[in-house]
Amino acid sequence: MITIIDYGLGNIRAFANVYERLNIQTKIAHSATDLCDATKIILPGVGSFDHAMTLLNNSGMRDELDRQVLVNKVPVIGICLGMQIMGKSSEEGKSPGLGWINGQVKLFDPETIPFVTRTPHMGWNLINPLKDSKILAGLPVHSRFYFLHSYYFACENDDTILTTTEYGITFASSINRENIYGIQCHPEKSHSNGVQLLENFANL
Repeated sequence: MITIIDYGLGNIRAFANVYERLNIQTKIAHSATDLCDATKIILPGVGSFDHAMTLLNNSGMRDELDRQVLVNKVPVIGICLGMQIMGKSSEEGKSPGLGWINGQVKLFDPETIPFVTRTPHMGWNLINPLKDSKILAGLPVHSRFYFLHSYYFACENDDTILTTTEYGITFASSINRENIYGIQCHPEKSHSNGVQLLENFANL
């Protein structure tokens, strides 16, 4: 059962629609009980870091989510802000993150970005794989995905970086440690490449 966490942020229905077209069963979690039978977990998110952590901590799902991911080792993927809150902290706010992946979320420095439109990083860009992963199966070597963000995940350990993307600097566009995955772009808005990635996640 792919369980999509609804804690008040993210386009929940878009992910459910993708999986419906793939004939893959999903459930939307509103409570800790809804997470108990999860075999895969999607953690979406848009907006600000502190607001996301406040909503998640107040949702009643935080402890069960930690248990499923850290103890039961259920595969989880964080999408956009959902990836960022997997880190320890963010320059965007003061709240601690989930701390599942060692790293801090940092603001792009506009001085490093040689474009008229500097931040947010918005639109189509390439992801460049650094290692083989089942979640990237069937994708072109340099796949295009849709991005919309002003902050990026700075990993403390390069081994957790799955793909990189160029936007003034080279940043981690996806990460992985054991059963924990994160992707900075929006696969639900990335047409066939996004569908392939979400299907790959379902098949892990």
